[in-house]
Amino acid sequence: MKNFSYVNADSVGAALSTIARTPGAKFLGGGTNLVDLMREGIEQPDVVVDVTHLSTVIEDLDDGGLRIGAGVKNTAVAEHVAVRERFPVLQQAILLGASGQIRNMATVGGNLMQRTRCYYFYDDAARCNKRQPGVGCDALDGFNRIHAVLGASEHCVATHPSDMCVALAALDATVHVHGPRGARRIPMLDFHRLPGDTPHIDTNLRPDELITSVELPSLPFAANSLYRKVRDRSSYAFALVSVAAALEVEEGRVKGVRLALGGVAHKPWRALKAERVLQGAAATTATFREAAEAELQSARGLADNAFKIELAKRTIVMVLDSLADGGVTQ
Repeated sequence: MKNFSYVNADSVGAALSTIARTPGAKFLGGGTNLVDLMREGIEQPDVVVDVTHLSTVIEDLDDGGLRIGAGVKNTAVAEHVAVRERFPVLQQAILLGASGQIRNMATVGGNLMQRTRCYYFYDDAARCNKRQPGVGCDALDGFNRIHAVLGASEHCVATHPSDMCVALAALDATVHVHGPRGARRIPMLDFHRLPGDTPHIDTNLRPDELITSVELPSLPFAANSLYRKVRDRSSYAFALVSVAAALEVEEGRVKGVRLALGGVAHKPWRALKAERVLQGAAATTATFREAAEAELQSARGLADNAFKIELAKRTIVMVLDSLADGGVTQ
């Protein structure tokens, strides 16, 4: 690991000031991903700026929404009464995302910024455009079982690893950030990027900006929500496919729906095509299957991961059927 300096920021302003005068600096939250990347030599900051003690409050909003500080630990989010009662899909995603030890360290902001677990990204003997732009992508013709089937490009087929972010995408969250140009809001759907020809750029956060909070808007029917994660083992593996959904049914028809997928793309994938099929339609298994087919119509499998396409469809149907029947407690 490269030697680095450590700065413990005591305010957002101090953190931003340090980053502004130190181009080789990185913000440090819980360190559950950044430190691993530093050990592997993928990230090599000259300075790490500890922002763990900043923005650590969860607060109710007047409209029924919720603002979660970027420094709040994942465990605290999952245990918060408002999250459990009003946004259970977020609690479920966090609990399925990592062990208790990691949840106790990991922060909300750090979770948003975590990088792919693609084998080739971590293998310095492999070609990886995400690690070293322009060298190629060995995953395309390599072992690509965990890789993307939606939104990929010829430059990268890596997937985003977060479970929490899939739930946030389904819940229409907004990411609040601060930088030298002031504060701004980034819709969760625009925060992460598809690879295109710049797969090394994971998000639309500027290098000199700091995430300060995530805001969940009021969504009453999110109380009937579910996160389902399909993985190779139950002991905290990353998702092959995951589905986050909230559903409101009235008189047998879909009145409201939010749906997002994980494990299938370079970013949490909001299933907008499926939502359009579902809105106002009969809340039946046949309709849920039709919506899943519409969403996965553009999916493209690789040599080892084409099974994900049907798996995603079946998981969507399973989750929506469960919610239409009154939800499932995990």
